[in-house]
Amino acid sequence: MEKEIVKEYTHGDFTVVWKPKKCIHSEICFKTLPEVYDPKGKPWIKPENASVEALKSQIEKCPSGALTYKYKGETKMEETKITECSIVENGPLLVSGNLKVVLADGSEEIKKRSTAFCRCGASNNKPYCDGTHKTIAFVG
Repeated sequence: MEKEIVKEYTHGDFTVVWKPKKCIHSEICFKTLPEVYDPKGKPWIKPENASVEALKSQIEKCPSGALTYKYKGETKMEETKITECSIVENGPLLVSGNLKVVLADGSEEIKKRSTAFCRCGASNNKPYCDGTHKTIAFVG
């Protein structure tokens, strides 16, 4: 099984945690805080360019859960209480809540936040969305 890549970007007691494999490229991060998120920059996340409150607010809007945060060593992400399902226009199916996903090989994964499922059929990370819908101009 492939090891999950996790990148951390720290400023003081606050750390932005990014899991690229979960990213669906919704662009909410850099549209909300362009001074922090620069996809072409190195590093691409600069948490020192915004307040902790602004970072928390933006990260909590991440639809895929690719962005989370730790504050003083503790992961702080609110879990969704009600399972919700919504369709992103020309994008993934978002399911938010506590989920048990049983994969085709019988393995199980527990999801406690928003999870983006592929609708276009072209993801290289099925059943999850990897943002390929944008490159193939999926409409749906």
